[in-house]
Amino acid sequence: MVDSAENLAPYACHPSQTRGRRVAEPESPTRSCYQRDRDRVIHSGAFRRLQYKTQVFVYHEGDHFRTRLTHSIEVAQIARSISRALRLNEDLAEAIALAHDLGHTPFGHAGEDILGEMMAPYGGFDHNEQTFRIVTDLEHRYARFRGLNLTWEALEGVVKHNGPLEGPNASEKEISRGGVGRFIAAFCQDFDLEVGTFAGPEAQVAALADDIAYNNHDIDDGLRAGLFTIEDLHEIPLVGPTFADVAKTYPGIDQTSLIHESVRRLIDRMVTDLLEETNRRLEAARPRTAADIRALTHPVVAFSKEMRENERVLRSFLFSRMYRHDRVMRMTTEVKGVAKELFQHFQATPTALPEEWRDGTGSLDEKGRARLIADYIAGMTDRFAMQEHARLIGQQD
Repeated sequence: MVDSAENLAPYACHPSQTRGRRVAEPESPTRSCYQRDRDRVIHSGAFRRLQYKTQVFVYHEGDHFRTRLTHSIEVAQIARSISRALRLNEDLAEAIALAHDLGHTPFGHAGEDILGEMMAPYGGFDHNEQTFRIVTDLEHRYARFRGLNLTWEALEGVVKHNGPLEGPNASEKEISRGGVGRFIAAFCQDFDLEVGTFAGPEAQVAALADDIAYNNHDIDDGLRAGLFTIEDLHEIPLVGPTFADVAKTYPGIDQTSLIHESVRRLIDRMVTDLLEETNRRLEAARPRTAADIRALTHPVVAFSKEMRENERVLRSFLFSRMYRHDRVMRMTTEVKGVAKELFQHFQATPTALPEEWRDGTGSLDEKGRARLIADYIAGMTDRFAMQEHARLIGQQD
C-alpha cells in the first residue's frame, strides 16, 4: 500500500508508523491499516444494530429523528472534513467516529442508566468501556482473533477520545465515570494504550465532531418534535442570531428550510471556530509528531473560549427543554422499565437467553452471568428489546 504521507501533517498519525495490532496481521496491498479499521467497524454487527438504537426518541416515535447510526455517519462526515482541513488522517478519524457509539444500549441514556443500576453490584456499566469490549472481544467475525483487532491508534481513540482516563490531565467527568475500567486495564497489561495521556489528534477531532453533530442535530430533532420553537431559541447565543440572520436573508422562507439552513450554518461556524483555535494551538505547541500531541497537558483540537461558552449555554437549554421535556421523560420512564424487567427476567431465568448466549452460563458465577446478561441487553436494538419484553414479560401480565 502506498503511504500518502506527503499529504499529511508531520503530527498526523501516519499508517506507516502505526504501532500495529494486538494480533499481528499482514498488511493489505490495497488499503492502509486505518482504512481496514474503518471497514471492520462498518461490517461489524454492532454497527448495523445502531440503525435501531436511538439518540433521544425511541425508534417508533418517527422516521425522521436521528438514530445512533445516522448520528455516527454525521459525526464521521464532520470528522473527515475537519481532518482534511488540518491535514490529519481522515481514515483514522472516520474509523474512531464510526466506532464511538457501538457500546450504547437500547433506549439511549435511559438504557445505560438502568444497566448501570443493575450492574452496580457486579462492576458497573459504562458505554465507552462497552464500546471497547465490543471491538476487542464481543464481536465474533474472524477466525484468528476475537473482536476486530483494530490498530493501536484506533483503540486509543475509542478509549481516550474524550481525554485521559487517569493522571493529572484526566477530566472530572472521566474520573466521575470511574476512569480506567477493569476491562481496559486488563487489556493494557500487554497492549498498553497509555490511558494517562491525551489521544492522537484524529481522536480529538472525532470527539469534537461528536459534540458538533449532536448539539446541532438535537436542535433539528427538538424542533421537528415540537419540544420547543424557533422563538425559544432567540435568546441562545450563536443559535438565535443565526436563525434570525437566515430569516432576514430569506423573507418568507418555509420553516423546514429555515431550520435546515440555520443548522447548516451553525455546523459551519462551529467547525470554522474549531479550525481557527486548533491552528492557533498547533502554532503555539509546534508538535513534530503525534506523540508530541499526546504528551501535551491539554488537547490541541479545541473550540475557542467564546464557542465553549456558547456550547455550554446550548447544552443547558437542550437539557432542560428537550431531555427533561414531559414527553421525553414519560417515554424514558417506560423504556427504563422495559430494560430493568428484561435484566431481572434473564437473571431469574437464564434459560430464557438465546442458545448461543446461554451455552456458557452454567460455568459462570453470579457476577459473570450478570455481565453476560448486560452484554446481551446492551446489544439489543430498541425494537428488539420491546419485542422481547412483550414476548417474555408481557405474557406474564
